[in-house]
Amino acid sequence: MDTKLTLKLNQEIIEKAKVYAAQKKVSLSRIIENYLNSLTNDTKNEDSIEISPFVKSIKTGNSIPADLDYKKEYAEHLLNKHK
Repeated sequence: MDTKLTLKLNQEIIEKAKVYAAQKKVSLSRIIENYLNSLTNDTKNEDSIEISPFVKSIKTGNSIPADLDYKKEYAEHLLNKHK
């Protein structure tokens, strides 16, 4: 059930938030609702590390194999790069 909430915020912040919401094609109400939900989520572990929005934004969904030899991969990358 949705309920109306009135907030008093700095006008400049509101304008920036509206631009951000338009760029993301989501309502400002939805952004605030999601933020408040993340703050009040009871399942959040107090010892867990919070992941920044930037890190979340670069998430690809690809997993790294457990047996990956990153030193070998990087060496091969450098060899190919400087050919």
